[in-house]
Amino acid sequence: MNPIIALLKEHNISDEQISSLFQSLTENPLMAMGTLGQLGLPPEKLQGLMMQVMQNPALIKEAVEELGLDFSKVEAAKAQMNKSV
Repeated sequence: MNPIIALLKEHNISDEQISSLFQSLTENPLMAMGTLGQLGLPPEKLQGLMMQVMQNPALIKEAVEELGLDFSKVEAAKAQMNKSV
């Protein structure tokens, strides 16, 4: 199991919430960050999770694919954000 998904499940985040989080990530990464903050993860766990993702960005792709979502939408959202900056 993907370590991001495992951490969320460890903190009793439902499958529905996890899917919703990653669905919002594929549509609007900034909104996903807000959603992640609302899940009530302890700050040290959230910080550790962010460090894991920064060290291994492929974890996001793995989690999206594990949940059966379309990773190309994540790439498109990222490209759109880069154009806005």
